Amino acid sequence: MNILKAFFNIPDLRRKILYTIAVLVIFRLGAHIPVAGVDTTKLEALFGRGNLMGFLDLFTGGALLRFSIFAMGIVPYINASIIMQLMQVVVPQLEALAKEGEAGRKQIAQYTRYLTVALALVQSVGISFWLRGVMLPTMSFPLFLFGTVVALTAGSTLVMWLGELITERGIGNGASLIIFIGIVARIPAYAAQTVTLVRGGASLFGVLLLLFSFLAMIVAIVIIQEGQRKIPVQYAKRVVGRKMYGGGTTYIPLRINQGGVIPIIFASSVLLFPATMAQYIPLPFMQNVAGWLSPSGGLYMFLYFALIFFFTYFYTAITFNPKELAENIKKYGGFVTGIRPGKPTADFLEYSISRLTLVGALFLGIIAVVPTIVEGLTKITSFQGLGSTALLIMVGVALDLVRQIETHLITRQYEGLLA
Repeated sequence: MNILKAFFNIPDLRRKILYTIAVLVIFRLGAHIPVAGVDTTKLEALFGRGNLMGFLDLFTGGALLRFSIFAMGIVPYINASIIMQLMQVVVPQLEALAKEGEAGRKQIAQYTRYLTVALALVQSVGISFWLRGVMLPTMSFPLFLFGTVVALTAGSTLVMWLGELITERGIGNGASLIIFIGIVARIPAYAAQTVTLVRGGASLFGVLLLLFSFLAMIVAIVIIQEGQRKIPVQYAKRVVGRKMYGGGTTYIPLRINQGGVIPIIFASSVLLFPATMAQYIPLPFMQNVAGWLSPSGGLYMFLYFALIFFFTYFYTAITFNPKELAENIKKYGGFVTGIRPGKPTADFLEYSISRLTLVGALFLGIIAVVPTIVEGLTKITSFQGLGSTALLIMVGVALDLVRQIETHLITRQYEGLLA
């Protein structure tokens, strides 16, 4: 009730939330605007051949199944962001640009936009050739190719822009919220499919077991996402002129899962890109590759686990700098209790975050394969799209959104006290 009351009483927070909702509504409307030239009956039959395309459709909220202008969703932008972050590690010019502050970040963001358009262009060409068999007989392929590439590339660019609008003017991370709303939009369809399976003779106990596993995973995700280790920091008192500054004890919160939901999104996008491209190429070997990278396959689960593990460490390494943090603590006259300032503090922080990241990476990797195992035991596949990836994204985005709202509330309270 306090949050709802604050929503109506704080104009800035109300404006941000309403702005975010309005942008998400535009995204959902665009997901229902179809691209011309495709036989929808044949398209649904094509999706029924395997679960890879259904898994891809999860990230677009059904836009891919409807073959709308937002059929590629935010995936090209996510892939471009991954590539740019990897290039910052191996390209010195980009690394230097990233350290130039706000101007450098804006330049890298512009490069990411250009790369997003390029990836969207490549993927849209692949989709056009892949859907050549479900094209309406009255349309020529060159016209279909041109229309599809223009519509999908423009749609993907528009989705990228909508995500950036949410991040800049709304509340929450725009890309994550777009994926979140796409997943939530598919839940009623999964529930209807489950009811149909039960009426057709599926085990009710299996459905309950699957739902219980989802609930248990949500609880575990919340515990790990919110779990942190508090490193105590003591600040010595300083005398400047006739006044005394500093003193007291604070702490550094080291989270178990420092990267939040980002490693999951990155790992999913990296696996989806080659699997999607393999699905588009009508060659036996490439079709085998698409089958190996199917979300229910053993190779997919192994690669998914490994990529989550890698991106958890990678994202933590690029967002948490123990040397810089140790220098700042030393600069302001602080020290970690029992640890000497400077390099020993940096080594201690790096050791601590490495141990915590190991726990977080193992947890994310293990929980990623649990829904597939449970579905194999219960034989209930109606929630196949709503696996660990979707749950982790949903819970992670929801927690991040709540934290940002709480930050606005706390800031407002402090402003009220100072006013």
